[in-house]
Amino acid sequence: MKRTGKVYLVGAGPGDKGLITEKGLNRLHSCDAVVYDSLSSDELLSEVPENCQKIYVGKRCGHHSMKQTEINKILIELAQKGMTVVRLKGGDPFVFGRGGEEIMALSDHGIPYEVISGVTSAIAALASAGIPITHRGISRSFHVMTGHTMAEDGSVPPDFHAFAGLSGTLVFLMGLRNLPVIVSGLLEQGKSADTPAAVIQNGTLANQKTVRGTLADIEDKAKEAGIGSPAIIVVGDVVSLDLSSTLKEPLKGCRIGITGTPGLTEKLKNTLENEGASVEKLLTLGVKSHRSEAAMVRAYKNLKQYKWIVFTSANAVREFFAGLMEQGYDNRALGHVRFATVGKGTGRELRQYGFRSDYTPDRYCALDLAVGLKGILDKEDRLLIPRSKGGSPELNRIFDENGNSYDDIILYEVESLWKEGEPTNLSLEGLNYITFASASGAEAFFQQSPADVFDSAKEVKIVCIGDITAKALEAHGRKPDIVADEYTAQGITEAVIHDWSLKQSMLPLKSKESINCINNSRFDLKS
Repeated sequence: MKRTGKVYLVGAGPGDKGLITEKGLNRLHSCDAVVYDSLSSDELLSEVPENCQKIYVGKRCGHHSMKQTEINKILIELAQKGMTVVRLKGGDPFVFGRGGEEIMALSDHGIPYEVISGVTSAIAALASAGIPITHRGISRSFHVMTGHTMAEDGSVPPDFHAFAGLSGTLVFLMGLRNLPVIVSGLLEQGKSADTPAAVIQNGTLANQKTVRGTLADIEDKAKEAGIGSPAIIVVGDVVSLDLSSTLKEPLKGCRIGITGTPGLTEKLKNTLENEGASVEKLLTLGVKSHRSEAAMVRAYKNLKQYKWIVFTSANAVREFFAGLMEQGYDNRALGHVRFATVGKGTGRELRQYGFRSDYTPDRYCALDLAVGLKGILDKEDRLLIPRSKGGSPELNRIFDENGNSYDDIILYEVESLWKEGEPTNLSLEGLNYITFASASGAEAFFQQSPADVFDSAKEVKIVCIGDITAKALEAHGRKPDIVADEYTAQGITEAVIHDWSLKQSMLPLKSKESINCINNSRFDLKS
């Protein structure tokens, strides 16, 4: 008998991926299909299993790409196939999310479901903008209304007069295009023109913008600031308060796109976000192994002839030891070997396999690694260099000049994880920086990108991890703006902090004030 699946209606929160609940995240980790809309954080989609089916239904005010009845049908059909389904909805499923309609449809077909609440933007966006939704002595209640149901003829719903007469904080969701109707309706119902009001765009996200004023001028201020959807309108005395975060984060307001393999991008993402940046993964790369090919198989058989093994990346360490076991050897075959690593991160990876690096240069690059080893090696020492395809030729040049004998073998190569037919989604809009951590990553980026990818993003600065990566970028006509002094995730982060702080210090006072008071935003990257 075929098993009926189940559906979890999960609130994704207001936009900041960190504001989804732990329970909601756990459901994402174990689902067979996710049905999501435009209000969900795209990064949450990376939390689903590799084989999870992703179905976009594109619900956003004024832009419904799929009717609600069609969405209901999809949920029912997936569950009837025995699948575990997450219906990922922006904010909370029951706060103007039409979650009730979906539940009724599921119930009619006997499909089990669970609702997992989400943080609603009606509260979170205000808090992110420094506006408390209630405050002792100022507002003892709050009231939320959908703003997109105002009539096209400029009239307000029948119950609007009662809503307008309430004394607490008034919040309108999805109502930006009806801001004039809302303002005029509140004034007609007796609200003072001096009543504080604010509009918050992209609440809790890196590109959040907030404008504050009164009912008399909020329309003009929102238009002057270029506020767009999605936005929240808040009216009430609490708007006069500014309880914005005073935490000093050096990359606050900075949006960065990152590229690279999962190991590096996770590390880089964490270091950047810890400094206040908003990070977006632009391109994720995978490792294609060559460890079972003839050249590496011969190297494993002839390990006794090598005095040194040189690792230029943590990926190389992992691939090498995986191949060692696959070929029937273990660490006893390496008792006579000395190890050189390009940096501390590679050295830490080596220690995971029970070995310490015998040499790591002060500057983490292939050139310094080769130069440093040159002074240590004996002429008769033979080296094994298992590394990525397209590795730095500086190693070869230095070792050739020094007369060293070595085997430079392609152990793996880096390639894009995009699958044929998937949208690449390489939009650079709104980014301040893009980072590249390898020449292969730069190559993959340009292979996947349209030729004019930077034409609409001329202000985006390119950050790379070293000279070899810089040359790969230059080969595609894009010279990097910043080359990290230290070739690590922390090195990239420090380089960006330095440049971003210079940029902020050069802003005129008026611009700084608008960033502090109006544009609460963060920094982003992709990998």
